[in-house]
Amino acid sequence: MTEEQGTPTATPSTATPSTATVQSPVRAVRRGEEIIATGRRKTAVARVRLRPGKGEIVVNGKALEVYFPSIKDSGVITGALDDMGKRNAVKITITVDGGGSSGQAGACRLGIARALKTFDVELEEPLRHSGLLTRDGRMKERKKYGLRGARRGTQFSKR
Repeated sequence: MTEEQGTPTATPSTATPSTATVQSPVRAVRRGEEIIATGRRKTAVARVRLRPGKGEIVVNGKALEVYFPSIKDSGVITGALDDMGKRNAVKITITVDGGGSSGQAGACRLGIARALKTFDVELEEPLRHSGLLTRDGRMKERKKYGLRGARRGTQFSKR
């Protein structure tokens, strides 16, 4: 047996697996000057429209302070803008539905952060280091059959 016959050679088609291009889901789209981004938290979904402006924030047709009267929730939403210094540079229109006020505020924050990343590419690293581009995946656990809740069983009776 010669060296050529003794060593198996792999053909190029079997040596490298087929590389399929995996596209990540579109989370922010630029349409002219407007950027449309989506944020989610628990069961809340926020669709954010960001464009250059003077700092107005409108949520479901109402001012931010009217829709989110809690200082905590409004602070969660404006946190990304204040940290990056873009509070007075953009106009934001948000449509949010599902979930409660805290979940909606978290969804708005993620949507705004994703829109800011597309608005100014240099902001991606500071946004990521601040944890604003990370999706919080915690959801309510579903109820299982035979139990009273997600994990709570029925009370044991000895007699």
